[in-house]
Amino acid sequence: MLFRENLGPYLSIDEVALSKGELYTFVTNKSGRGRKNTIIACIKGTRSEDITRVLDMLTKEEKDQVLEVTMDLAKNMESAVKTSLPKANIVSDRFHVIKLAIEAIQRIRIDYRWEELEIENDAIFKAKQAGKKYSPIVLPNGDTPKQLLARSKYLITKKPNEWTQNQNERADILFDRYLEIKEAYLHALLFRSIYEQKDATKASYLFDMWIDKTFDEKHGYFYTVANTVQSNFKNILNFFITRNTNANAESFNSKIKLFRSNLRGVCDTKFFLFRLANLFA
Repeated sequence: MLFRENLGPYLSIDEVALSKGELYTFVTNKSGRGRKNTIIACIKGTRSEDITRVLDMLTKEEKDQVLEVTMDLAKNMESAVKTSLPKANIVSDRFHVIKLAIEAIQRIRIDYRWEELEIENDAIFKAKQAGKKYSPIVLPNGDTPKQLLARSKYLITKKPNEWTQNQNERADILFDRYLEIKEAYLHALLFRSIYEQKDATKASYLFDMWIDKTFDEKHGYFYTVANTVQSNFKNILNFFITRNTNANAESFNSKIKLFRSNLRGVCDTKFFLFRLANLFA
């Protein structure tokens, strides 16, 4: 589907599953705010050539209207936008970039949790062999080591000023017990703070510094993050021009998912798309 009358200067592109995991790519207008005149295009699948085929139905004058397109780190969508909308700045969504840094900390946390599970299982086995009752280690806040690591999942996604009193206590124990997690958390905080900059030149300098620090101090879990930033550097820096994110596309996806849930799923995809068009196009 293509609704050229909904075109505007600032667009978003993202994919969403409509039925049985079948993905559709939606191009939306930010100024639509998830209401009427939001949907510009809906394309079955996520292949670059399919997206390009639909966007190429626009005239040159219509394409030249588009100044910026926000998206996640999907190379297929980037390729399609570069081909069909050559004058548009591509912006890599801030939240998806920061999410990579948070996932790096989560990997460390999960690795330590598996270690603690193995240690506990080994201790239980030895206690049984000796005919004794196993008593787990209980930390000052009442958590066992494996519970501490499991319950810190959301704590390490937040900034310290957003922690509750219980989370502050848990963080003190976690960082005291697992120094590598503390170092990774501080390194991720440093990365997140770059997005508070207003100037692209300053942000570029800080990203370079952070990448150098990652490799110099051998933060191995962050190598993928550093390499991703390097390979998407221009698109990441484009964020600092208008500070637009892909949040509106994520919000629109949530609306579609809620609509799908209220209908108890999608039996007839064509009719579902027809209803979406009436509501949002």
